[in-house]
Amino acid sequence: MSRDSDREDRRRRIAEAVCALADEHGMDGVTLRDVATRADVSMGAVQRCFRTKDEMLVFVLRHVGTRVTERVQDGLGGAPTGDLAHAVGEIALLGDEHRTEARVWLAFVARAAVSPPLAEVLRGSYRELTSLIERLVIALGVPDARVEAQALLALADGLTTHVLVGHLDQDAATKILRAYLAQLTA
Repeated sequence: MSRDSDREDRRRRIAEAVCALADEHGMDGVTLRDVATRADVSMGAVQRCFRTKDEMLVFVLRHVGTRVTERVQDGLGGAPTGDLAHAVGEIALLGDEHRTEARVWLAFVARAAVSPPLAEVLRGSYRELTSLIERLVIALGVPDARVEAQALLALADGLTTHVLVGHLDQDAATKILRAYLAQLTA
């Protein structure tokens, strides 16, 4: 394995360790020492990969955003209505298989409110997702595609939060999402 690919593998292992710790303890429970232990690397290896904790968190946020975006894009290619439902469903992270990712995402969103570097990454992710959803909405011939794309992204984020805190269960959130999409495409 080349030195660069070894370093990237280590960075991904560290990102997964940060995600696991954030899921278990929130962002306050993410220490460099615990990350090193969970990733099975030395503290020095963590520090060689990332100069600061903030740099590490920015990388991890991008890593999580990339995973979600890749899942969205991998499921596209069907009928426009199905593509839109797939995309927004993936972004909402409502399934049990995405519960950890949803908790981690929400922890990053909360931290981004007071961290300009994380907020910048989050804004970039939201721009990319809004553009993707907008293209899907345009394919359906819906007027005000940009506004609808922004509304769908906000709805997906809101449903994620409501499910995580127990205000809605997964079935109720899915029903709300489907109802909105049905109105949009009617």
